[in-house]
Amino acid sequence: MAGGRPRAFDEDAALDRALEVFWRQGYEGTALSDLTAAMGINRPSLYGAFGNKEALFRRVLDRYVDGPGGYSAAALAEPRARDVVARILGGAVELTTDSGHPGCLSVRNAQACGPECEQVRRAVVDRRNAGLAALRARLERARDEGDLPPGADPAALARYVFTVSDGIASQAASDATADELRKVVDLVLAAWPGQGNPHADPGC
Repeated sequence: MAGGRPRAFDEDAALDRALEVFWRQGYEGTALSDLTAAMGINRPSLYGAFGNKEALFRRVLDRYVDGPGGYSAAALAEPRARDVVARILGGAVELTTDSGHPGCLSVRNAQACGPECEQVRRAVVDRRNAGLAALRARLERARDEGDLPPGADPAALARYVFTVSDGIASQAASDATADELRKVVDLVLAAWPGQGNPHADPGC
């Protein structure tokens, strides 16, 4: 049996262009006309390939997490907990201060969605919580391996790292420079609990 009519556009390229629009304007600030113009397709093609606006945003969010935001998951493979944190926070600085990238897509859409977009906000929060859980698990492993002091609290430390990362995004949006934010990262790493810093507070 012959297959359906092939799409006359590159789906991956269209998703990348949709990502740029959502990243720059946020979910609520983006109209379907903004998306179709950027993606170079009409509404029937958008609906046929991606579903409605919310479904498209979920696809874009996955693409963001696996692409520009992928440094956070990749950092978990670092051999030491301090290296994990350095890569996560360093990645946040690079991403949010890059003139070609308008801040942090997940932070922006977790904070700016109104009640009528609760499902979208929830999708963002769920992905952020999955990242938080993965970091907590990595820090639990570090404690079990002796890379963190026995009394360290992986849950509090993971939340601390995410709080600093979110703060980096907020400061970058307020025109803080990469050099200024790297100094903040240096302060976090200087206080990080571990064998190289025996006097640090093991909680966070």
